[in-house]
Amino acid sequence: MTGTHRAAGKPVFLYTEEQRARRDSSIWTTIQGVLAPLQFLVFLVSLALVLRYLLTGAGYEAATISILIKTVFLLTIMVTGAIWEKVVFGQYLFAPAFFWEDVFSFLVIALHMAYVWALFSGALSPAEEMWLALAAYAAYVINAGQFLWKLRVARLQAANTPLTEEVPA
Repeated sequence: MTGTHRAAGKPVFLYTEEQRARRDSSIWTTIQGVLAPLQFLVFLVSLALVLRYLLTGAGYEAATISILIKTVFLLTIMVTGAIWEKVVFGQYLFAPAFFWEDVFSFLVIALHMAYVWALFSGALSPAEEMWLALAAYAAYVINAGQFLWKLRVARLQAANTPLTEEVPA
């Protein structure tokens, strides 16, 4: 099973030949390729600031600002990712090849937005806000792993499978 998923005994590939061509020619692929590592960098900085606050009690404002910046990056990459999915697969979200990644993305967004709500409503203490941010970050790491896995699968598929043998997902 090199670079494929199996369904009913048949290999199912992430992209048809046409989808791969659209993916490779789309500016949205480049945008996603730039935003994803930037978001990860913002995540690492923010994670450090959140942990610093939880360990020392110092830097609440810096941690809060970093979480809000991370949330903006998350929402931006979600919107641009939906546009990418529309260009490549013909639908904004839940294309079969990325269905579960999209589902989990909504959990990640919900946790980030719960943090924003808690921050502006005062519903949680500062420490509780930071723990909620960490929960959002844990979900983000899982979701990023899902997308990295799909990137690997797509690269293996492209390297090992002639386009003419592809089966639509």
